[in-house]
Amino acid sequence: MSGEEGEAQILVDCLTLALLYTFRVVAGAAAVGLDLSFWLLAFSVFLFLSLAFVKRYAELELQRSSGRTNLNGRGYLTGDAQLIQTMGITAGQASVLVLALYLNSEAVTKLYRNPEVIWGAVPVMLFWVHWMWMQAHRGRMHDDPLVFAVKDRTSLLAGACVAVVLAAGVLA
Repeated sequence: MSGEEGEAQILVDCLTLALLYTFRVVAGAAAVGLDLSFWLLAFSVFLFLSLAFVKRYAELELQRSSGRTNLNGRGYLTGDAQLIQTMGITAGQASVLVLALYLNSEAVTKLYRNPEVIWGAVPVMLFWVHWMWMQAHRGRMHDDPLVFAVKDRTSLLAGACVAVVLAAGVLA
């Protein structure tokens, strides 16, 4: 495989993972008869892209620590880890930016009694995205990031905080 093919394969791999996760959101919405908004899809694509990159980054770090130089069959080199990390953190931050832009949209004022309360989700999401990357960077991400998140006490606490903020925005 040439260098360009391997490089393209890396990007296609992570974009495919992100789209497959996003299709789960689409399928779930279709199953219960909900309309999907542009905001949810944009947020999901960027968040899942970050999680796809964190998954590959963790795999690369594991390969590097065992003395290997590539991730078999996927076009990744262990030397790509820093680039994968940068792209993943950027995608995660983009997801939070989409969330913040959504919170300034007219749709939010129609859905929530106290839309300003929902802004509390922004720092929680920023914390969580960076938490996940810190765990991967420190070699603690041994599962799929979603599996990791449902087993990780800090991730569960962050999820509970977001749920409380959303409930407060609706009920308060």
